[in-house]
Amino acid sequence: MAVLVDTNTRLLVQGITGSAGGFHTRQCMAYGTNVVAGCTPGKGGQTFEDEGTGQSIPIFNTVREAVSATSANATMIFVPPPFAADAIMEAADAGVELIVCITEGIPVNDMIRAKTYLATSTSTLIGPNCPGIITPGACKIGIMPGHIHKVGHVGVISRSGTLTYEAVGQLSARNIGQSTCIGIGGDPVKGTDFIEALTLFNDDPETHAVIMIGEIGGSAEEEAAAWIKANMTKPVAAFIAGLTAPPGRRMGHAGAIISGGMGTGQGKVAALQENGIAVAPTPGDMAETLLSIWQPA
Repeated sequence: MAVLVDTNTRLLVQGITGSAGGFHTRQCMAYGTNVVAGCTPGKGGQTFEDEGTGQSIPIFNTVREAVSATSANATMIFVPPPFAADAIMEAADAGVELIVCITEGIPVNDMIRAKTYLATSTSTLIGPNCPGIITPGACKIGIMPGHIHKVGHVGVISRSGTLTYEAVGQLSARNIGQSTCIGIGGDPVKGTDFIEALTLFNDDPETHAVIMIGEIGGSAEEEAAAWIKANMTKPVAAFIAGLTAPPGRRMGHAGAIISGGMGTGQGKVAALQENGIAVAPTPGDMAETLLSIWQPA
């Protein structure tokens, strides 16, 4: 099994004709992801050519047309920020099961509107402002470097893209594979959160342990810590980025904002440790921290 994506995933790409969308579509196809359609308004009837695989992908004007013609059940969004929230809602309206929004810089008000709309649908959103999701050896949706991943049993959840790659690199270097890696993104208003991802991993028989990577700002890590203690049946190791940030400093992610003394790195580490979760002292210790509480079979 896997979490959210596997060999049965049929991917649509919204914004496939843009430079970033086209580049990362080809990277996903080279990894083995089954890309079945693209969507760019006004370019329906054209095709997206991938010289690497020799495939020709049909382009549609709307997501609904693409889903009807190809049975796409997931989408990857590379639509510019002013239009990305509408792209998310269009995908949900068309019944796409999994929406992965890579776009960063989407206005918060737009995302509030999109998230409210998603609550009326059956779609799952990952992102925005995220690296995406990968089930190693089966399906890659996003911008992560596929070659560093290895098939295995450790789930990875992270607000940071680069720290996701760091954790994966450490695991793979120790011959420890991953079940699925989910970059949930660093925006204040997003789709899948830590608890939702942890629930998926807790229910997945192929995930035996989890690395959770948070950062300063917000209260998601504290809430996840309490949930882990009350519900998680599998070992979890964590890391919090931003511990050395000067007071009042805002990090790069829109969600990494400390306000009113809440959301500090020290407070997050304390909450995790109080709930029995092992916390890596540095980014370079994430794999070793997990191995201190769990050993692969």
